[in-house]
Amino acid sequence: MYLCDMQKLLLLVGKTEDKNVKILIDEYHKRILKYHRFEIEIIPEIKNSKNISQSLQKSKEGELIIKKTKAGDCIILLDENGKQYNSLDFSKYIEKKRMSPFRRLIFVVGGPYGFSEEVIAKSHEKLSLSKMTFSHQMIRLFFVEQLYRANTILKNEPYHHQ
Repeated sequence: MYLCDMQKLLLLVGKTEDKNVKILIDEYHKRILKYHRFEIEIIPEIKNSKNISQSLQKSKEGELIIKKTKAGDCIILLDENGKQYNSLDFSKYIEKKRMSPFRRLIFVVGGPYGFSEEVIAKSHEKLSLSKMTFSHQMIRLFFVEQLYRANTILKNEPYHHQ
């Protein structure tokens, strides 16, 4: 039985390349499923991206991202310029979102050049995991670990130490 009915989705542009990172992402994904519905969906990388401009690549990725959204979704971009939380505050943020009228929370990791203007306009907010810059591959792992940690905090389970 899930703690809440709201589905959470992590939408990724491109597959996770490093098999070791993928194994860890899969492990945290399984752990999160103990608390709520959570999917990870991959949008295929744009073919021949080396032959097109960065802005065209962002635009094409943006079209694919927008196609995955529905009315009633809360779209949160994982972006270096977004709002930052510590782990306790992030758990409160997740709890608050659970109580919102949205049907799904969609967290989006964009491609290497960020998000198109269309995706930014459709999004509800931006969330940053650090002031440091990390690869899109690592952000995936950091995010699922923090989402798992948030759930353990909300259930008062002994994963997070303060």
